[in-house]
Amino acid sequence: MQVYQYIVIIALAVMASSVFTSIEIPILKHRQFQQFIREEGPKSHKKKEGTPTMGGIAIYASICLVSMIGTSLTRDMGILLIFGALYGLIGFADDFIKVTQKHNLGLRAWQKLLFQIVLGVGFGYYVVKYTNLGTNVWVPFIDKDVDFGMWFIPFVAFVIVAVANSVNLTDGLDGLCAGVTAIVAFGFALIADGFSAFPSGVYCLAIVGSCIGFMFFNKFPAQVFMGDTGSMALGGGLAAAVILTKAELMIPFVGLVFVVEALSVIIQVIGFKTTGKRLFRMAPIHHHFELGGMKETSVVKMFWVFAAICCVAGLLIMKI
Repeated sequence: MQVYQYIVIIALAVMASSVFTSIEIPILKHRQFQQFIREEGPKSHKKKEGTPTMGGIAIYASICLVSMIGTSLTRDMGILLIFGALYGLIGFADDFIKVTQKHNLGLRAWQKLLFQIVLGVGFGYYVVKYTNLGTNVWVPFIDKDVDFGMWFIPFVAFVIVAVANSVNLTDGLDGLCAGVTAIVAFGFALIADGFSAFPSGVYCLAIVGSCIGFMFFNKFPAQVFMGDTGSMALGGGLAAAVILTKAELMIPFVGLVFVVEALSVIIQVIGFKTTGKRLFRMAPIHHHFELGGMKETSVVKMFWVFAAICCVAGLLIMKI
């Protein structure tokens, strides 16, 4: 893609997301779709309770609109849009239960995981059956395709589930998830361009602009949260786009922030169950820094910078 195409797609997404979010906020307030803060969370977050949630609806509406404007609606693009929406529906169900029952517990963990795995397996089947990608996975450093054979579909399901939940875990501070996702998606848009995966590139650029537009309302102090509706749609859709790019193994590099967030939770749980001690003040790790005395805005900016560094490192690995 040409530079002007990047600018146009991102600009359109910023405008669409800003408009959709500004329209959605009064509706969410009227419906009393508001955030309920978990008791075990940072005490400073109690003041956030009552903030409208499910703003992810506006984000994904923008992604869909701009993706369809930015390219012809090919089969791959259609599947990407549908798949992201289905993952968003899992998050929507979770958010809806929370706001209607007026507590911070939605779907059970096993229910969410089951739906996520089923969709992930379905997407893996689509890749094998209806694309020319086959069961090969491109491996960085050696720059070769490796045939995963019968393990390809489980691998795809794992990647999607892991990314979606990692993005979800990152959504814990005002502007954190939207900012990090925009940065990571831009990195993968460049990678998709390098791999000539045009639908994935446009989709990722739509994510970039939509997250930026949403941040006008989600930056500290947030007027609206994306909720699981947004984080699940963003994570699932982004992972699917990366898979169609054949850059799955670049996720630990370009998306290292998401990996660190997820690992901090895993380490915290395992450490506490085995030793009775917590390695971090609180997990995910962004809360560790927050409880250590850093301002919320400082933590967010630090993670943005770290995400940008990881993206540059990933692109250097790709030699793009």
